[in-house]
Amino acid sequence: MDRVSSFDEPLKKLLGGATAKVMAEHLDLHTVGDLLHHYPRRYEERGKLTALADLPLDEHVTVVAQVADARILMFNNGRGKRLEVTLTDGSGRLQLVFFGHGVHKPHKELLPGRQAMFAGKVSVFNRKMQLAHPTYQLLDASDADEATEAVDAFAGRLLPIYPACKQLDSWRIAKAVDAVLPGAQDAVDPLPAALREGRGFTPLPEALLKVHRPQTKADIEDAKARLKWDEAFVLQVALARRRYADTQLPAVARRPVADGLLDAFDAKLPFTLTEGQEKVSKEIFDDLATEHPMHRLLQGEVGSGKTMVALRAMLTVVDAGGQAAMLAPTEVLAQQHHRSITEMMGELAEGGMLGGSDRGTKVVLLTGSMGTAARRQALLDLVTGEAGIVIGTHALIEDKVQFHDLGLVVVDEQHRFGVEQRDALRSKGKQPPHLLVMTATPIPRTVAMTVFGDLETSVLDQLPAGRSPIASHVVPAKDKPHFLSRAWERVAEEVENGHQAYVVCPRIGDDAEETEGKGGKKAKAKKAAPEEDGDKRPPLAVLEIADELRRGALAGLSVEVLHGRMHPDEKDDVMRRFAAGDVDVLVATTVIEVGVNVPNATAMVIMDADRFGVSQLHQLRGRVGRGSAPGLCLLVSEAHEASPARARLSAVAATLDGFELSRIDLEQRREGDVLGQAQSGVRSSLRMLTVIDDEEVIAAAREEAVAIVAADPDLEHLPELRTVLAALLDKDREEYLDKG
Repeated sequence: MDRVSSFDEPLKKLLGGATAKVMAEHLDLHTVGDLLHHYPRRYEERGKLTALADLPLDEHVTVVAQVADARILMFNNGRGKRLEVTLTDGSGRLQLVFFGHGVHKPHKELLPGRQAMFAGKVSVFNRKMQLAHPTYQLLDASDADEATEAVDAFAGRLLPIYPACKQLDSWRIAKAVDAVLPGAQDAVDPLPAALREGRGFTPLPEALLKVHRPQTKADIEDAKARLKWDEAFVLQVALARRRYADTQLPAVARRPVADGLLDAFDAKLPFTLTEGQEKVSKEIFDDLATEHPMHRLLQGEVGSGKTMVALRAMLTVVDAGGQAAMLAPTEVLAQQHHRSITEMMGELAEGGMLGGSDRGTKVVLLTGSMGTAARRQALLDLVTGEAGIVIGTHALIEDKVQFHDLGLVVVDEQHRFGVEQRDALRSKGKQPPHLLVMTATPIPRTVAMTVFGDLETSVLDQLPAGRSPIASHVVPAKDKPHFLSRAWERVAEEVENGHQAYVVCPRIGDDAEETEGKGGKKAKAKKAAPEEDGDKRPPLAVLEIADELRRGALAGLSVEVLHGRMHPDEKDDVMRRFAAGDVDVLVATTVIEVGVNVPNATAMVIMDADRFGVSQLHQLRGRVGRGSAPGLCLLVSEAHEASPARARLSAVAATLDGFELSRIDLEQRREGDVLGQAQSGVRSSLRMLTVIDDEEVIAAAREEAVAIVAADPDLEHLPELRTVLAALLDKDREEYLDKG
């Protein structure tokens, strides 16, 4: 066979149309390079050649023996089949066993008298040594030399097992890899020679040979170390180049002004900022003072005071003559932010109004459901510059919305906004505005470095003084129904003591098929995994639970509902009355997940808690314990005690550390989910690297990438790295990197 001259060679040329078609359609493999980067997911061990008399228990062995006897036995009233084969090699006897569909081929081939090699793990059944479902290769007894050669090639080998599909199993993929393996010599090595030698990495062609056809376990480790590093490094170079390109964009520097709005605001604060808030504010102010756009991710624990930090940044920009926009994912949240910001600012939020401060500015709200007159006035305030701060939903992005001088965009809960939306808002500034992204979902450092890799990161991990601890408990409603009764008693006790409570349900309840997604959007009810929900009942619903509580456990208390399909004015009215203390218990969907701030609410009961993700439960729990009284969060579940769902709930109950929980969440969901469908480019480029386990690799790769891009932004002296980057950054991946 001719040596493959290029990684870009289509597989069709080498493997034939039919195989290439299956690989393209089912495994997304199109070229020699694609197939060489389709790594084995594990290796089957074949032990050294062993005599039957010397078989060690629980170890992988290879034996050469003759079939003495083979018989099919029926079990389970004839529904099950088992093939038992007895081997002999003159030193002893051994039994093989094959089950189910796996009996047909060996039954035809392993006839008495045939000689073959068998590899598997030795176990004991009914006090007899056996190999279950061994791999085997028949030997031609007439050609002794060939048989010896075959035994040498077979025994002691590490057999690669590939990610396969129904149409193409692992051994056929292995044969295809054999056909293209010579092409590994043409692999373009993205690592600069100095870096590769400095870190003692195996050259790339050698790493590819070792990962596909290892002689030893050390070969596999060598190859993995090198291939993981490549993935991390190429991705971090791409992100470092994005960050570098952003630093080349022009922006208006927005520097703090003495005796301005910010100083007036700070002077009237009834508390001092935490050290964390001071530190993060300084990082943001330093960025705002530069003449290129800030791109910063502010991640903080629930209740760590991110809104305060963002507001101080917005006031700085207003002081410097610009405007600031805060983009929230839902109307409820936009209204909540508007209310809390105008309350925090007091007369400073009434610039130009009677009784307002002469140093103040106007803070306007802009949402899709506003009346025409209010909307017209808000748009006018923005275009004239009368309003220094605007808070709104995606309505802010519409064409009609014009700013006088947009200087800062604050995006709350960034993962709910697409690329296009953020870019549309960005384009409303005369020059690109500064950007601050806030998320209350703590992100493990490695994910922040990969998913948000083109944003600088600030972390608020300290809670403001006066925040109280939250006790969390799992309530097993199915096994111990009296625990649920006690939960409602606890809620009643909290109300009796002058406090309030939330009850959260996954579904609204006026349509059995719909739950409420994040931010009150409709979403199809997610079916629980079979082992987690034996009776397949629909998730509990707000309207039903509220009715039950009014009639039963919480009769006599003021119980109201809140969900995304209510009219905005109605939602606002309920939230206002709850915040004012007129409502005892609020039964809601996850619309309350983010940003709702009622310090007097001390208890939360989450129904069907196993139907929520770890991060979401942590977010929800952060709504209580916001005042001086301790919080209580009860996670009600019917999931079986041994199920993964219960394990997840126990993890949430065991810690209040959001970063620890996000790590648990990530370990359970793995990368595919975390990087998300929209970021498929990165998902498809991470074949060996796992963002949760390879923290050190990612951190080191980022450091090297930053140094290389700083020294040579266009990679002029590193043509191989440029080539590999161009291949990585196809359209999907460009979009992923644009997400930022």
